Amino acid sequence: QVQLVESGGGLVQAGGSLRLSCAASGRTFSTSTMAWFRQAPGKEREFVAANSWSGYNAYIGHLAKSMEGRFTISRDNGKNTLYLQMNSLNSEDTAVYYCAADPRGGTSRYYETEYDYWGQGTQVTVSS
Repeated sequence: QVQLVESGGGLVQAGGSLRLSCAASGRTFSTSTMAWFRQAPGKEREFVAANSWSGYNAYIGHLAKSMEGRFTISRDNGKNTLYLQMNSLNSEDTAVYYCAADPRGGTSRYYETEYDYWGQGTQVTVSS
């Protein structure tokens, strides 16, 4: 079993920044594919970013197109924690942000059905 706990959400003005954290339990964090999704009011949950083990002593990060240049995904295996640094936030980024884990690993994990474990979510609200 893997437990995920997100934190770092809150209210921020447009143009501001937030860093979300996802603390994970379990011994498979370093080889798990980890991701962030978000769900805005009245919309379906969408992919934000993923971070996966490349097998060559490196991790690969993937971002949704609309987040490129503004968001950065990273992890600290020593702390079993996944991060999402969000800059230049705008009102369209307002959503509940969820952390997800796939202990089987692998790259190109863009769909929520590919993830087995989910956190409870953290609210991000961007005021204009």
